[in-house]
Amino acid sequence: MKNNELNEQPRNLSRRGLLLGGAAGLGAAAAIGIDRAVSTSPSSTQPATHGEQTEPFYGTHQAGIATAPQAHATFYGFDLLDDVDREGLRRMMRLLTDDGARLTQGRAALADSEPELAEVPARLTITFGFGPEFVRRADPSAVPSWLKPLPEFTIDRLQPSWSDGDFLIQVAADDPLTVSHASRMLLKDVRTFASLRWTQKGFRRAHGSEKVGLTMRNLFGQLDGTVNPAPGTKEFDRVVWSQDGWLTGGTGLVIRRIDMDLEGWDEIDRPGREQSVGRTMGTGAPLTGGAELDEPDFEAVNEFGFPIIADYAHVRRARSDNPDEVIFRRAYNYEGEQDTATASNAGQVFAAFQADVDKQFVPIQQRLDELDMLNLWTTPVGSSVFAIPPGCSEGGYIGETLLD
Repeated sequence: MKNNELNEQPRNLSRRGLLLGGAAGLGAAAAIGIDRAVSTSPSSTQPATHGEQTEPFYGTHQAGIATAPQAHATFYGFDLLDDVDREGLRRMMRLLTDDGARLTQGRAALADSEPELAEVPARLTITFGFGPEFVRRADPSAVPSWLKPLPEFTIDRLQPSWSDGDFLIQVAADDPLTVSHASRMLLKDVRTFASLRWTQKGFRRAHGSEKVGLTMRNLFGQLDGTVNPAPGTKEFDRVVWSQDGWLTGGTGLVIRRIDMDLEGWDEIDRPGREQSVGRTMGTGAPLTGGAELDEPDFEAVNEFGFPIIADYAHVRRARSDNPDEVIFRRAYNYEGEQDTATASNAGQVFAAFQADVDKQFVPIQQRLDELDMLNLWTTPVGSSVFAIPPGCSEGGYIGETLLD
């Protein structure tokens, strides 16, 4: 083809050809270019998801204790049916262990009619606990001395609908749909062995909304749980894990449902709140310090000679010089339906783990019962104690140290 023919080629394109052929070609090329630009644009990068994250099910200890707390948790308390004996307990725990292991790894339970809902584990953990009657039916001689209802405290207004129980399941994950689905599967497993006594749902900050490892805030706005042994440390192991017989590698759990008078708390000014707690509301630092983890100075006085941290302050009442009086708390906030716009139905599902409830939890609670300014705005309405058995290896089941 000659040069002049090349130069004249565009002129030979008809208007119809240009519209139907040339424009189509240009449109396709433009579309490809736009697609590439969009697909490679940093602004179009999708944020990372967290739903695929899993926590191990098998191990020396059950998950859901030393595990970094998830955003959502539901606690279920059950009463065993009258005809369930040791063999029945064994069958139930084998079934629950199998489904629990599947669900926590993002796999459907055996009888799962909605398997797609199991595909997002979101750090799901499932933890089982045994009440006094459970252990008694398995082996009357194996009931730990502390596995019984707590002593009566003057501040308690306990309701049977939130208290006691023969068996516990704690389901926790960073996604509420995951918690709901896993709970439904587990409740199917349990219904031929036990009846549901109570359900308590709790929440923390949504996953990713703040840095990992920060102390949670309760509905009073306080940093709640500053003095907590850190998982993975010798102190944590000493405080939490039992070394007693079938419970070795397990622990004890106290669940207290604590109603919080948010409307009454609203009437207290910030200095009054901080005096009641013994810490600043903003940073959680003790009134004698500048940072959350500073040690309180209970001997410090103000210019008038009065203690800076009052005798009635929560931080002072919760402390002890006895190294045995330490617990590991893994609490959740709760909020229920309100009957009126002026009276909240909210509080905390206080979950405390310790090797020996009588030696560790009870003395602390007795001091708080005697004198703690926070008692003016908090009322325990539920209380339960459970033994949390150790974990198991793949092929075994939770509770085998007691039931085999």
